[in-house]
Amino acid sequence: MDSGSPPPPRLLDQVHAAIRVRHLSPATDEIYTRWIRSFILFHGKRHPRDMGAPEVEAFLTELAVRGRVSPSTQNQAKAALLFLYKVVLGVDLPWLNNVVQAKRVPRLPVVLTSTEVTRLLDQMAGTMGLFARRLYGTGMRLREGLRLRVKDLDFERREVIVREGKGGKDRVTMLPEALVGPLQAHLVKVRALHEQDLKEGFGEVWLPDALGAKYRGLGRKWHWQWVFPSRLRSTDPDFGVIRRHFIYPESVQRAVREAAARADLAKPVSPHILRHSFATHLLGSGYDIRTIQELLGHKNVETTAIYTHVLNRGGRGVRSPLDRG
Repeated sequence: MDSGSPPPPRLLDQVHAAIRVRHLSPATDEIYTRWIRSFILFHGKRHPRDMGAPEVEAFLTELAVRGRVSPSTQNQAKAALLFLYKVVLGVDLPWLNNVVQAKRVPRLPVVLTSTEVTRLLDQMAGTMGLFARRLYGTGMRLREGLRLRVKDLDFERREVIVREGKGGKDRVTMLPEALVGPLQAHLVKVRALHEQDLKEGFGEVWLPDALGAKYRGLGRKWHWQWVFPSRLRSTDPDFGVIRRHFIYPESVQRAVREAAARADLAKPVSPHILRHSFATHLLGSGYDIRTIQELLGHKNVETTAIYTHVLNRGGRGVRSPLDRG
């Protein structure tokens, strides 16, 4: 090898590159990288090329037996390792598809009643309160809400365009009338923050698909800015550019958790429960399940149908003989 040649890219850098070129989400990048790093450390920093089915099986077994992770988490780790071997390393061995798949046990989602949602939201104010109300009012996933840009809010049509949701698909959901005024007032503050960034020589937001390189200055335009930007600017680890990212998901999760504690809710509450509650309450109001499927962005209606089992009707809506008049 020429001594002047650059060193080959590190394995995790190859993983990052493979994920980006396939336009997978930043969340997938973060999750896959974490599992691949854990796999390598578990086996004493051996290179994955020097390992195979026994090492993969041992790692997944360790997660299930000692780590006591859920089947979905174990399968997530498996997916990361299959991506590593098949896509990054180009290893297509027979054992890859024979690695044990953890069996997922169907679980009913936790859902808040309308009263519980009100109690929760009453404990939240400011930006976090607005964010939580939008999750419940639109049925968006947490990361979909974080990645929302100004241009994706259509106040006239009362619509929100969800870009690159789960599976990389776009969809449209409603913009609740109750959120129009608060969101518009919020955007006034966000725009003032953006204009201040521009004055200080910043204000460029991250753009997908190399749009920033194709259209110079596009990242500074108002309509491409995040609806819920972070209070602080930070350095983009991929490009070394100082930008204002969107608020951290952990900040939202903590705010919801603390609000649930103040509201004295007995159920385990997370931002995703607001999405479950959105779907269940729409079904309870008599809306068509196919419509709700589209609003949620579910690929199959069977996924949406699980909410029919948690409607606040007790016993599938059947009246107990003990209650007959």
